[in-house]
Amino acid sequence: MAFHDLRSFLQALEQQQQLLNIDEPVMPEPDISAAACAATKLGDKSPALLFNNIFGYHDARIAMNVHGSWPNLAIAMGMPKNTPLKQQFLEFVRRYQNYPGEVEYRETALWQEVVIEQDINLFDILPLFRLNHGDGGFYIDKASVVSRDPSVEDNAATQNVGIYRIEVKGRNRLGLQPVPAHDIAIHLQRAEELGVDLPVAITIGNDPMIGTVGAMPILYDQSEYAMAGALNEEPYPVVRTALTGLDVPWGSEYVLEGRIISRYREAEGPFGEFTGHYSGGRRMPVVEITKVSHRRNPVYEHLYLGMPWTEIDYMMGINTCAPLYVQLKEAYPEIEAVNALYTHGLIVIVSTKTRFGGFAKGVGMRVLTTPHGLGYAKMVIVVDETIDPFNLPQVMWAISTKFNPEFDLVTVPGLSILPLDPASEPAGMTTKVIIDATTPKAPETHGHFSQELRDPVTTEQWVEKLQAMIDAGNASR
Repeated sequence: MAFHDLRSFLQALEQQQQLLNIDEPVMPEPDISAAACAATKLGDKSPALLFNNIFGYHDARIAMNVHGSWPNLAIAMGMPKNTPLKQQFLEFVRRYQNYPGEVEYRETALWQEVVIEQDINLFDILPLFRLNHGDGGFYIDKASVVSRDPSVEDNAATQNVGIYRIEVKGRNRLGLQPVPAHDIAIHLQRAEELGVDLPVAITIGNDPMIGTVGAMPILYDQSEYAMAGALNEEPYPVVRTALTGLDVPWGSEYVLEGRIISRYREAEGPFGEFTGHYSGGRRMPVVEITKVSHRRNPVYEHLYLGMPWTEIDYMMGINTCAPLYVQLKEAYPEIEAVNALYTHGLIVIVSTKTRFGGFAKGVGMRVLTTPHGLGYAKMVIVVDETIDPFNLPQVMWAISTKFNPEFDLVTVPGLSILPLDPASEPAGMTTKVIIDATTPKAPETHGHFSQELRDPVTTEQWVEKLQAMIDAGNASR
């Protein structure tokens, strides 16, 4: 069974020892973000956190690190929590390729229990706090934002669900960052060309799959809800809002409805970003909220991000790898696997069979021209099919022994990158690099690679046998 709201997922995490209830009194700052940051330092099996006793907020509950480990993501897909990362990747790809899944329209939603349309004050409604001490204000950073292309009359097919950073700027005013590579930036551009405001619905505290899909670089004409249905392997439930006419998740904790004001910008930032740096201040669009709906005693879900690794690196990991893998494999059937886990795919590692000399460099160029690669991939590392791209010691071995800068380095200047990349100059522009760490194939002849070692023939069986012995020993303690 898939999870269609946050609470059922938190319950499942608790049942599988992947949730810690924090009942002791905590301060909003710095305790909550510090605890979430600390959880990610416990390793790649860290638990989600639910804070139930927050100073200054009566009855407020805040969930952190919900996507913050590989076991949590496995549970979200209905898999055993100790499923290896590469196996999770392959299963994610299999479900991804079943797109489109089904979408189920419902008449009523859990978030309709409390409705506020007068005197909206987000500072009273939401338990707000800063994530990093240098942030320019309170941020909502794990909301799924719904919008459509206003230049299309029947625009339901253009609907997009994405995750963007949102600064709370006033009682009912928000600042939102639409990165040019994201669909909402296209919607806003077309709204401003028409001179109209862009309706949006901002949903907070969602089921785990729509958060995963909202951070996924799928194609412009693909539906996030249909993708969530495919990944859940059952229909994804949505409800159409009366005010904006947008479809939003049935199980959200909060739904904020309003409009992005056309052709208007205000200062926004700074904000501690996923790059491990503050992004500084910029002039960004402004959202005016005119209606808030939420569940009774809502759970406010937040996400700590800072110096990697944090929850965002898990949440944007496999869901970035899978689309890249499918898009590359359509052009090159030789592709074996794609690792875009690091800093939202600013580095992409591809394992592939090599058809002929120079083949790996062509694969690298294709990465740079994918929808994700255009705005993110800055360094592409291509390795042989015998290398597991999720196994960094293997990847480092391939680079250290196969890579010769004279023959195997490709630099491409003047390409686009997201403006948040602190190394870009000017912001949003960079030189990109392809590192060919594959074994040369004719007509390439450089190097001496004819005597590569292989593992003894029964090594894989012994890995399984030894792991089973370790698991049995842990279970008996």
